[in-house]
Amino acid sequence: MHEAVSEIKNPAFLKTLRVVSLIEGCSTLILFFIAMPLKYLADITHAVSWPGRIHGGLFVLLVVLALVAIKAVPLTPKLSLTLILAAIVPFGPFVVDKKLKALA
Repeated sequence: MHEAVSEIKNPAFLKTLRVVSLIEGCSTLILFFIAMPLKYLADITHAVSWPGRIHGGLFVLLVVLALVAIKAVPLTPKLSLTLILAAIVPFGPFVVDKKLKALA
């Protein structure tokens, strides 16, 4: 078993957390590498409107799930915080997913 947790109590919650994390990571990439260049390079100012809203909602959902996962999975607070911080950086959720996958 992985040293970050003693025993996985809720593998279904962990799977949900991983899926939301990966979707949120994709939304970050869409926002940073498609919507924002359209806004700033092609002067399409509304290009970030919906992608930004969707990304924001997914980020909030990920933060809530990561905090709940401390008790539900359980994850260590350090791993949960790492997941939240990684969501701010492009490709971050994909890196942390390797640690989450190792728990399953």
